[in-house]
Amino acid sequence: MSVLERNNVKVSGTGQKAIVFAHGFGCDQTMWRFVAPAFEDDYRVVLFDLTGAGQSDLSAYDFERYSDLSAHAQDLVEICDALELEKPIVVGHSVSAITAGIAAADNPGRFERVIMVSPSPCFLNDGEYNGGFEKDDLLQVIDFMQENYLGWAEQLAPTIAGEPAEGDASRMLTQSFCRTNPDIARHFGRVTFLSDRRADMERITTPTLILQCDDDAVAPVAVGDWMYGTMTGATLRVVEAVGHCPHMTAPQKTIREIKRYLSESD
Repeated sequence: MSVLERNNVKVSGTGQKAIVFAHGFGCDQTMWRFVAPAFEDDYRVVLFDLTGAGQSDLSAYDFERYSDLSAHAQDLVEICDALELEKPIVVGHSVSAITAGIAAADNPGRFERVIMVSPSPCFLNDGEYNGGFEKDDLLQVIDFMQENYLGWAEQLAPTIAGEPAEGDASRMLTQSFCRTNPDIARHFGRVTFLSDRRADMERITTPTLILQCDDDAVAPVAVGDWMYGTMTGATLRVVEAVGHCPHMTAPQKTIREIKRYLSESD
């Protein structure tokens, strides 16, 4: 099976320059449906499902290999290579923002820009670093996910979306979480929430936009501040939005900030 089949890669748009969208934990490429079409007139838009998510080849999810986020970073590079994309722009949400950063750090010059939507290289509080969670609290969240994944999905989706359970984004997230293979979700969730990739962020030299919400229970503004102060060539934009998924709950603001950054970078 080819890389493009493995990750259910979809390409649209009429532009020559490529922009690649990578989704977060428990989701798939459809989570970009409110944002990605806005770039089709100017870019070659690439969407894909992380290995183990959506319509990707689930049999390709090797639990040992994907116990490290670097495997997803390698997948991203493989997709870009298979499509022969020359210095694409990569937009990643949440954990995929971090894997895009890892890919950029490991492959200097491979990407023109990296855009990180609601990134968090480490969810744990550590000294002066405020990741948003004390270790015991985070372990409780992970234990709940391990014991009752569907219950976890229904309870946590509104918190992640930043809106009531009956909200559109909450329902979308809940449905997406519940569509995900539970064994893979439990494994990838643990890897996502317990990873500490702060050292990788220090290695990034690719120009990067950090896009944070001003009220995010998962990735507080303090994380964006830390990344901005740590990374070389980073730009920080904080939007007025509640939750961890501005591409779903505030898509127009997300589109505007991405386009503004790209226009300023040209």
